[in-house]
Amino acid sequence: MKTKTFISTLSLAVALLFGTSTMAQSKMAKDTKMVGGAEMYPTKDIITNAVNSKDHTTLVAAVKAADLVKTLQGDGPFTVFAPTNTAFEKLPEGTVATLLKPENKGKLQSVLTYHVIAGKFSGKDIMKAIKKGGGKATFKTVNGAMITAMMDGKSLILKDESGNKSMVTIADVNQSNGVIHVVDTVVLPGM
Repeated sequence: MKTKTFISTLSLAVALLFGTSTMAQSKMAKDTKMVGGAEMYPTKDIITNAVNSKDHTTLVAAVKAADLVKTLQGDGPFTVFAPTNTAFEKLPEGTVATLLKPENKGKLQSVLTYHVIAGKFSGKDIMKAIKKGGGKATFKTVNGAMITAMMDGKSLILKDESGNKSMVTIADVNQSNGVIHVVDTVVLPGM
């Protein structure tokens, strides 16, 4: 009789262990998003994930040229509006090449940190602030300049100081040190 009880208890323990593991994997899969053909793991930092995205090679090169890698691998938390390669291609011809030159490092840092807000703001958090603000919410970026968020139907839109707009195309890509929202246009601080 004791053997039967032991086997039943062991079977229950194994079932619970695998059930818990399956639930954890299911939650991990739910939290993991695909960006640029790569999985973005919420257990990894912003840079570790970004380097795997085929859609963000220009952004990664710019972050390296601006010496911001260690910052974005730091504790944070950070909210990063990450422009795609296509977003950078929308800039006037030669802009990216000019910004990547060592003598323009300060200007490049200014542009990149304009895409970062201190703290972790999910899409829901930003939409809540927009609703509270009567249709607009203003956030201070790490650059020190302000950026405005608003809705256009169901789309979350950013507006820079010059009135240029960028749309969030993939929201809530959670990271160990914050969150990334992929955007379709580079926003620029007043320069």
